[in-house]
Amino acid sequence: MANSALTPTPMRLDDETIRVYAGFRDGAGVSRIGYVDVLADAPAKIVRVSHRPVLDIGRDGCFDDNGVILGDVVPTADGIYMFYVGFQLVAKAKFLAFTGLAKSSNGGESFTRLSEAPILDRGPGQTTIGAVHSVMFERGLWKIWFACGDGWQYIGGKPYPQYHIRYVETPDLLAVPRLGHDCLKPQGDEYRIGRPRVYRVGGQFVMYFTYGTTSGDYLPGIAYSLDGRNWVRKDQDVGISLSASGWDSRTLCYPALIQHRDNVLMFYNGNDMGVEGFGVARSSGTLG
Repeated sequence: MANSALTPTPMRLDDETIRVYAGFRDGAGVSRIGYVDVLADAPAKIVRVSHRPVLDIGRDGCFDDNGVILGDVVPTADGIYMFYVGFQLVAKAKFLAFTGLAKSSNGGESFTRLSEAPILDRGPGQTTIGAVHSVMFERGLWKIWFACGDGWQYIGGKPYPQYHIRYVETPDLLAVPRLGHDCLKPQGDEYRIGRPRVYRVGGQFVMYFTYGTTSGDYLPGIAYSLDGRNWVRKDQDVGISLSASGWDSRTLCYPALIQHRDNVLMFYNGNDMGVEGFGVARSSGTLG
């Protein structure tokens, strides 16, 4: 936990506690997944921090041998499924990032891989990135929203990943189709749009996401859909903006929501994608 706490993703443990899973990077920048438990009624109060990773990096040579970060956690009757993004270093690209699947049978204290191979791998238009970040299970189908990447944007001589958001569905998590339906693509001076987090609100789907621009913005947006496939952006509705100063004054990214009583809590990263940790914001209202 020497470097960052990436992509905070909340899951309710009980009436009093919310567990926030995150990717904790070591001094070399390699991430392993752990958690921070907070009081649901006072989510800025930490009550427990994992002492060891709930999911460590993969075996040497596997797609996740150089880091794992959170995609999503989905509690079910037979355990908690964790969708995670595994990173691998290669000779001629900055990195590769594809999606793995793990499962917990002890309430989320530890997770075991269901496959050493990625469940979402290379495909047309996603030769470098296939990163799942939001999953729902409805009527026997897994509905999956993910970021797919196929190239690099050079800014100041440094490569940054290009990606956009796709949707796919499957009855079998170990047989996810490689070709998804395009949902949202960059617009204007944006070169990446990803980390989709999808919720059902008032009979429609609502997606929070993060976009990056060539001028250096890295900010959240929001979109709406009736079918989960076709989306309309309305970023003016996102409901949160940069602070005037401090840890979230330059960038604000990776929002993830959870309902608690009459409030919706948003966990998110600020400057430098988690180098200064993650925070929480609150809004009155309901999801669903």
